[in-house]
Amino acid sequence: MSGVRYTVEHETRYAYAAPVSQSWQLARLAPRDLPWQKLLSHSLQIDPPPDERHDAPDSFGNSVTHFGLHGAHRLLRVRMACSVEVGTRPVWASAAQPWEQVRDAVRNTPTLGALEPACMCEPTVLVPLSEGARLYARGALAPGRDWFEALSALTQAIHDDFEFEAGATTVSTSVDEVLYQRRGVCQDFAHLMIACLRGHGLPARYVSGYLLTDPPPGQPRLLGVDASHAWVAAYSPAHGWVEFDPTNNQLADERYITLAWGADFADVVPLRGVILGGGEQQLEVSVSVTPA
Repeated sequence: MSGVRYTVEHETRYAYAAPVSQSWQLARLAPRDLPWQKLLSHSLQIDPPPDERHDAPDSFGNSVTHFGLHGAHRLLRVRMACSVEVGTRPVWASAAQPWEQVRDAVRNTPTLGALEPACMCEPTVLVPLSEGARLYARGALAPGRDWFEALSALTQAIHDDFEFEAGATTVSTSVDEVLYQRRGVCQDFAHLMIACLRGHGLPARYVSGYLLTDPPPGQPRLLGVDASHAWVAAYSPAHGWVEFDPTNNQLADERYITLAWGADFADVVPLRGVILGGGEQQLEVSVSVTPA
């Protein structure tokens, strides 16, 4: 595969006000191997060193590192470093297909291959069925409109109608709140688009990863100032999974590094777990994506 190579560094640091006596964590911090993406090298450093650790895929095929710390500690540092090569995503047939045909094909074709797309039509805790989202999507999903054209229009509508504002929402902000506030971050816009599509019976899944961003003209590329990104993959039998980014109104390309996917953000959280003790905690995250 010939593509663009990147070096990614992602560090998460928890500082606790009181000692943590026990900690059990799940890390989804290994980019996926895909037909257009190859993981060339990968390391995951955990400090303090874990007392137990093993790797296993989850139900979506994401790589998950399970680890536990059983000694008192006031600081947890998890640092991922990897090299990844990203090429061109698959090219699909250009034949038009009304979005209703996609909905009906997924709904009425109970084959093994259609099992995952059918599951991606179901509501979740973070993306429940939303009448507001269903109504919002009607402008793009006009009757008989081509599936790809309709989803491209929905991607643009979310980009145009909503303002990106860091700190305007939290991980628990609902789709309906985002619709009301008309602002949020990439996680919110991905959840909104998924709710719009599932409300009309169309499969969509949440994709997390990294996006290469360019510094302002004349400014050097800074380390540690990038961030994780989120976008949407939608399915049709004719196209397969196509990745739409409503935050930036574009399709995913060689700049997008796929880390994990699932039904919503809860399935792809980079680091989550349970601790005993600790009291108040401070979280710091730094991400760097640089062309190799």
